[in-house]
Amino acid sequence: MSELLVTYNKDQRGVVHITLNRPAKHNAFDEQVIALLTQAFEQANADPLARVVILQANGKHFSAGADLQWMKKMVSYDYERNHQDACALATMLNRLYTLNKPTIAKVSGAAYGGAVGLIACCDMAVATKLSKFCLSEVKLGLTPATIAPYVINAIGPRQARRYMQTAEIMTARRARRIGLLSEAVSEDDIDNTVDELIEHCLNAGPQALAMTKQLIDWCQFQPITSELMHKTAATIASIRVSPEGQEGLGAFFDKRPAQWHKDNHS
Repeated sequence: MSELLVTYNKDQRGVVHITLNRPAKHNAFDEQVIALLTQAFEQANADPLARVVILQANGKHFSAGADLQWMKKMVSYDYERNHQDACALATMLNRLYTLNKPTIAKVSGAAYGGAVGLIACCDMAVATKLSKFCLSEVKLGLTPATIAPYVINAIGPRQARRYMQTAEIMTARRARRIGLLSEAVSEDDIDNTVDELIEHCLNAGPQALAMTKQLIDWCQFQPITSELMHKTAATIASIRVSPEGQEGLGAFFDKRPAQWHKDNHS
């Protein structure tokens, strides 16, 4: 993987840092960055030793969204080529959204356009209080199509109707209030805040976390039918008898850390 555009690092705890590394371009993404991010998310998803994934960026800003040179090329593309590019972006976003580990966006500076989609795809997002956010596509005569499912899921349709149409710049405080962010903290506190979330995730069973992410998708906006009740009952029954479930329950009753607990790997 090119370390010039996207870096991938995993520490001994299993914490993966995927970093946008184009600070001179404000971490804007083009087809190459999209391909590298897709590869990074797939690598983390397939790694049984990866426990938590942090998406972050080097430089002053998280990401300016689409690269200007890439956008210039799109002007001359026909429908089919534009569709191919959009499908690649949609695939990358979905790989992040469906990643089977907890994902945390660590945001400093500005996040515009598609970068807001990256944040919305993560399970949690922590930003500095001075960060700014904007769904800017309509100002260019475009629409935030590929990121829309994830942004609407994060902030709700009512807020999406406003910010996708007005392209207003949101403060971190507003972004947190409407659900895009989990926390908005000072620059000095962002590392500690993210570390606290990482520790919570490292204390949980890896399979339980993956199953819980899947469970949320199953239950979201669904009527509580007998089929859903059966599915959730089958889920808890299967994990109770799994090796991880047996280890977790045994550790609880024995008053000891479970095998996956961070204290066993420090």
